[in-house]
Amino acid sequence: MAGYNDDRKEFEEQKRKFARELARDTKLQKENWQFYRQACSHNYEYLWNWMGVPIIQTPADIMVTQEIIWETKPQLIIETGIARGGSVLFYASLMETIGEGRVVGIDIDIRAHNRDTIENHPVSKRVDLIQGSSIDDSIVTQVRTMADKCEKVMVILDSNHTHEHVLAELEAYAPMVTKGQFLIVADTSVDFFEPLDDRPRPWGQGDNPKTAMDSYLKTTDRFERDAFYNDKLIMTSSPEGYLRCIKA
Repeated sequence: MAGYNDDRKEFEEQKRKFARELARDTKLQKENWQFYRQACSHNYEYLWNWMGVPIIQTPADIMVTQEIIWETKPQLIIETGIARGGSVLFYASLMETIGEGRVVGIDIDIRAHNRDTIENHPVSKRVDLIQGSSIDDSIVTQVRTMADKCEKVMVILDSNHTHEHVLAELEAYAPMVTKGQFLIVADTSVDFFEPLDDRPRPWGQGDNPKTAMDSYLKTTDRFERDAFYNDKLIMTSSPEGYLRCIKA
């Protein structure tokens, strides 16, 4: 069409510029953490559903993960820690839209009512559930066998949040992530503020997913923190936790 200006590329470049500026706004970032911590005192992450099922994540993390999945179109998503099931069904619904792919959800305790919700959901055909510890050798071997059959594998770690456990998960599952795909380390926000009094946990500042992630990244050059996805996130439970695999 004469005179038509296709500005899609320019728009995407502007978004990256805006994200960089957002990440560098130190005043806003400080206020963000104060606001987010206060929101967490009201169980902010617990307030959301995906297709009728609780998804214990922030809206910002849900949206960014959707963007990543749509961009990279993984054939297999491995998630450790499935809670009430909203997250595995979220990934499965995106794969259903894409037209291919499976989700493997691993949890040490898949309660009967949560299993029932997942297995009777319209997109359950794309979900495989495994009960047991995500770092148990037999489970890692089972999942690796599935991953070896796929060219595009994504991993999301969201179970026990102690440094020791997450580091063991990273050592087991990060090698399964294929080039161009993402490794998401959830709940790195634990390192950014004091624990909430009403939520006693075995993890906290200095012992959490972020400390494990930082330690693991010192041992490999396969991953980099994706600037765009990490820069634009505020009100996130996983700051700096979106890692792109850059080497086979």
